[in-house]
Amino acid sequence: MPVSSQRIAADVGGTFTDLAVFDESGARLRLGKTLTTPAEPVHGIAQGTERAQGRFDQAAYFLHGSTVAINLLLERKGARTALVTTSGFRDVYEIGRINRPDAYNLFFRKHRPLIERALRFEVDERCGAQGEVVIPLEVATLEPIALQMEREGIEAVAILFLHSYRNPAHELAAKQFFSARLPGVFVTASHELSQEYREFERTSTVAANAYVGAGVSRYIEGIDRHLTAAGFPGRFLIVQSTGGLFASNRARSECVRMLESGPAAGVIGTRALCEAIGLDRAIAFDMGGTTAKAGIVIDGRVQTANTVMVGGYAEGLPVQVPMIDIQEVGTGGGSIARLNAGGGIRVGPHSAGAQPGPVCYGAGGLEPTVTDANLILGRLDASRFLGGEMPLDAAAARAAMADKIATPLGLSIEQAAEGIVRIATAAMAHVVKRVTTERGLDARDFTMVAYGGAGPLHAVLVARELAVARVIIPAAPGHFSAIGMLMSDLRRDAVRTVFVRLGTTAATSPFDLFDQVFAEMEAEGRAELALADVDIEYGADMRYVGQEHAVEVTLPVALFRERDLAAIKARFDQAHLQRYGYASQAERAEVVSLRCAISARMSKPLFEHIEAGAERPAAQAFRGERPVWFSPGGYVLTPAYQREALLADNRIDGPALIEEHASTTVLPPGSRLTVDNLGNLLIDVVAA
Repeated sequence: MPVSSQRIAADVGGTFTDLAVFDESGARLRLGKTLTTPAEPVHGIAQGTERAQGRFDQAAYFLHGSTVAINLLLERKGARTALVTTSGFRDVYEIGRINRPDAYNLFFRKHRPLIERALRFEVDERCGAQGEVVIPLEVATLEPIALQMEREGIEAVAILFLHSYRNPAHELAAKQFFSARLPGVFVTASHELSQEYREFERTSTVAANAYVGAGVSRYIEGIDRHLTAAGFPGRFLIVQSTGGLFASNRARSECVRMLESGPAAGVIGTRALCEAIGLDRAIAFDMGGTTAKAGIVIDGRVQTANTVMVGGYAEGLPVQVPMIDIQEVGTGGGSIARLNAGGGIRVGPHSAGAQPGPVCYGAGGLEPTVTDANLILGRLDASRFLGGEMPLDAAAARAAMADKIATPLGLSIEQAAEGIVRIATAAMAHVVKRVTTERGLDARDFTMVAYGGAGPLHAVLVARELAVARVIIPAAPGHFSAIGMLMSDLRRDAVRTVFVRLGTTAATSPFDLFDQVFAEMEAEGRAELALADVDIEYGADMRYVGQEHAVEVTLPVALFRERDLAAIKARFDQAHLQRYGYASQAERAEVVSLRCAISARMSKPLFEHIEAGAERPAAQAFRGERPVWFSPGGYVLTPAYQREALLADNRIDGPALIEEHASTTVLPPGSRLTVDNLGNLLIDVVAA
């Protein structure tokens, strides 16, 4: 174990790179923020680390979350990829589930595979559903495929053989052959990623892993080289989509496990905040420069998903690995506002990113963005953005808004800017509904924890749209996902498909099989983490007999030790009721898959208490007044406060602005803010 005491966490987003440095010896937390450098992301990491006074040569851990994998997938900028599959099954990837979410939509488009049909190759081999070899694999038959791949300039190979989750021998042999035969080509096999059934989902998962694998591997290698050159003596860990940490060398081969690594860290940070302040239910709302994301925490547990449709349900591709259930929309501070063919305003999903960025950055941006709209409305101070390090050009923002939006629509510049903010708000409210209403939950039962550089700007507006009563803005919201990484633990998730109907007698008890499968998954997890002191969580995917799709059910380990089938069935009934609005105690149930999460706790920074004050903020917190546009009244003279000077028990009635280095909180008229003893801003959306 390294003797160094620093832990450095870096969250690389589409617009900004956020750094958090935790010094365990002095229990201090330092923060840094810089524009992301897309061409060489490691440069932005190095700059942010320097601003946070971090030293790689004094760090025990470097924790990293990035949007690199998801961006390669969504932007279709991955490697030229080939698929090798069982004879007769190459079109499974294109046929999919034949879902048609909108039956009467004449413009509906089905999912578009990442791998074209000409690059999907079939092999004569076959294993049965129980893993028995039906047709042996002749490795020599792979040579013509390898020759064709060389001619096609293939950069990555995905291998999917039927029922390999039961018997991976053929996939292992094929991977060994292609890795040796095609040096420099990224090769991945489906059983390494998913031990569940469903051929289409498994094909899509391994195809996505291969498609992003070469780029992600190079990305991680670049960071590795920088760390080595900087004298880094510690461990380089990546945040998984589950919010747990895993080794960078594993991330290089199992890239799809880090699709949501940055957003997942924010949800983990929300869970830690809920524990610190005793909050039972929270919506984690993250709005950055490129996207807005939402996740859910209930009773200290982060809500997860087994399969995620990357790109949306209608046209997306499934990825079958455990993830935090995070929904996102292409609406961030840098999202571009344009007029569509019908003359309406469309906000996003295209983003100005870090280069050139919004018009007001003065770096060459020509189209107005959400950030430009907020500057025009007075909600951002042009001279104090990023603590004054990055002055904004309000005149350029107004000129672009007039030229592109206001004049064509016959609106004032302020009306156009407000329209952009309202459209963005509606889109972000919808993404919150996707993790609440569409999951059988009522958003009104939750408190919203808002973070990201742009989250506090819009949080109260989004909460009003959803009738959410309270919003919490944590300390340092612009760095919250990076801080969340410091709250993460080492983690290994394992899943095994096991079809078992829950019997009612001892003769039909499935617990011997359950014990065997859980023991295997635990052993794998302990071996990977290489630590004796671990936490273990069990779960199962269950359904009523005769159903097609299953519901994930979290199950206490004690239920399996006590062999309590009735309690397991009752937990499933409750989960089904919450998700679909009905359940049946009389119907028999079955287990489809077993799940096991092994985690090893890491020390974490504490949320620091702040000094108590009076109800009225101290004079030094007041930063003057300026006109801010609020609907429907127009400009209102609005006080601004410096967040760092606010004390516990301070109370502020809207309208008001609370400014800090990396964010601004907008408190509209009719809302009330109270500061708690941890420095969180507790906002009653509608003041009593």
